[in-house]
Amino acid sequence: MTSSTEPDDVPSVGTSTSRDAADRTESVSSRLYDLIGVKGKASDSGPGVQECSGKDRDTYFRIFHKWSFYPASASDLDAAMRHLKDGMPEHGWKIVEYGPDTSRNKNLTLVADNDEQKAGVHITQMKKRNPPKLSLMVVSGCYRVPEGQKVEHF
Repeated sequence: MTSSTEPDDVPSVGTSTSRDAADRTESVSSRLYDLIGVKGKASDSGPGVQECSGKDRDTYFRIFHKWSFYPASASDLDAAMRHLKDGMPEHGWKIVEYGPDTSRNKNLTLVADNDEQKAGVHITQMKKRNPPKLSLMVVSGCYRVPEGQKVEHF
């Protein structure tokens, strides 16, 4: 994610409580799920809070939401990645990396940023896993809690 306002190119998102920011990040994940476009199931994992690099951890935070998508058929993994790659730009995502990773399995990865949503995603296609899946990690920009509050870590 690119911005000169935060270290490590993390944009500032504004002010929010941890819970409201988590809801927004889950909503981003939900829209990505809709773009997958093949039958399957998503893991039921909730978002978490992490600190913003170089910032006070009681005042600033980011939300991450790591989840997996398991297609009904392993052969649908390629279609799911194709749907994401083709559909994401129409929804404000800029694909910054696409191709095999450096692992032994050469897993196909897609990395994208959404400036409007102030979010980034890292998607890895894991064909050789049992069961095969897409692993998704959605991460928000850096939030500041409202005046007088502290970051709720979960």
